[in-house]
Amino acid sequence: MRALLCCLVGLVTVSADTALAQIKLQTKPANPNEARYFTSIDGLMDGNADVILKETRQGKTVTSAVLDLCYPAAKGSDRKDRFVANLAVNGQTMTGTAQTMDDKLPVTVKLTRRPTGDSFEFRGQITIGQSVTEVASSDNSDLSEKEFQSNQTIDDGITPAPKDFSEVSPESIGVRIKLDAAQEFLKNLKGQALEVSLASLSVGCDALRSGEQTINMSVDPDRAAALVAKFKSAPGVGAAGWTSGTVDIDRAIRFPAADWRDGDKLNKDKLAAAIAGVLVKTLAANSPASAWDANTGKLKLTFKRPSQLFPSLGLTEKVEISALVAPDKPGGSDQLMLWISTPVTSTIDESAGAKLNLTDETSGDEEGEPRDDNGSVEALAKEFKAQRWDSDNSAWK
Repeated sequence: MRALLCCLVGLVTVSADTALAQIKLQTKPANPNEARYFTSIDGLMDGNADVILKETRQGKTVTSAVLDLCYPAAKGSDRKDRFVANLAVNGQTMTGTAQTMDDKLPVTVKLTRRPTGDSFEFRGQITIGQSVTEVASSDNSDLSEKEFQSNQTIDDGITPAPKDFSEVSPESIGVRIKLDAAQEFLKNLKGQALEVSLASLSVGCDALRSGEQTINMSVDPDRAAALVAKFKSAPGVGAAGWTSGTVDIDRAIRFPAADWRDGDKLNKDKLAAAIAGVLVKTLAANSPASAWDANTGKLKLTFKRPSQLFPSLGLTEKVEISALVAPDKPGGSDQLMLWISTPVTSTIDESAGAKLNLTDETSGDEEGEPRDDNGSVEALAKEFKAQRWDSDNSAWK
């Protein structure tokens, strides 16, 4: 009897557990919410709109949607504006209203969405202020949450504390700052010895969505570390550091700094004379005019030599090379790095009497091929008893 009673108790317990499990399974939603994204609607605003349409679905039924649209504020303008509209869904129809972020214009959205096999078709109108945009787009594909998020990573290119200048440039610094603090930050840069990249002033769609933009500058490498430290504490700044810039490490050399400094300052006259002395020989040119840029710390050298294009005309070839001298890493070093640009050449007529007016219809080097510098980098390495960068081992040698 006792054995039978134990069996009955066990059976009741198992039955109760089974019933409880069934109840839990039954309470789970049959069609859990799923987010799907459209990151383009072909042809919208002549293809100039940056679109994110997020749909929340239960199975194949759309329960809600949000349209995030970034677009040129005026036709042909680089300035962007943006709105985010919550859309009410009624069958295949999506409607909603919003206001643009910058220009504060009213927005009305009326869209019809229709599945077409594995893709989707959108038709309707988007009204921004007085401007009406017709939407007629087919063959649009959606993305899963995972696929969408994998495409949202934005690299500002800023390295706050690089170990050296093999990946970033000593004169190029960047600041990631909140949009509402950018204007005051830029105002405070007026009158300072630096150059702000014009392209970085454009507030793109990524910046409007993240609420931050990255401002890039070129400065004298001697002042870069102090400016980075100062900018890090400025209002609204999320990151400050070095970025990629002018310097190509394959066209740089590294050498001991002791002979090229007066105290803690570079002996720029001695450096300019030494660099020019080497390049005069490799370029077969006359002694150059030289000037140091107070904003960026770059040395500009301008050489002249007889043009071989049409020797009897006595034309002159002008060769311009930029150079940059900096410590080989932030925070000071007993080693200096010297970089030189590839030569930029032009031909002019400086002969006596009437001049031949010349025009050069080429724009830069053909297909990115560098001009021949006649082994100038190697010659500088020999003169300065310097090392070259070994890309295979990521080290100076």
